[in-house]
Amino acid sequence: MSIRLYVGNLPKKPIDRDALQSVFTDAGDRVSTKVIKDRKTGNCRGFAFVTVPNDEMADEFIEKYNGQAFMETTLKIEKALPRAKSKPASKGESGGGSSSASSSNRRGDRNKKRSSSDSSSSSSSSNQVDPRWANELAALKEQLATQTSNS
Repeated sequence: MSIRLYVGNLPKKPIDRDALQSVFTDAGDRVSTKVIKDRKTGNCRGFAFVTVPNDEMADEFIEKYNGQAFMETTLKIEKALPRAKSKPASKGESGGGSSSASSSNRRGDRNKKRSSSDSSSSSSSSNQVDPRWANELAALKEQLATQTSNS
């Protein structure tokens, strides 16, 4: 079973697939590389994927190449997470979900922001707090309330 690895921290300029593949020459022909490019500019979007034949080779690959220099940047390599299928959030869901749930649904959230066909979600989306920042926002609100009451 092949394992897909995420290669991050790539420069956002034109990168040839062969140039990145040449970094991994020690791994041999058993690895394949795919640079993710911007459709409009053709520049790298800052990441790529490498596919290796098995889990053992994936671990060796990460250990060997993670942190290696490429075009003046340091590569960040880890096992790629499978793409999460986005489910529409029900209106009764609470906003205090786990961080993994919020990160797996980012693509769905991005698409919701683009479409403004649901007027209730577009008017309330500006008032919703990102759960990743909820604690810091609450602390800032408390500091602001303290400052205004002292003035």
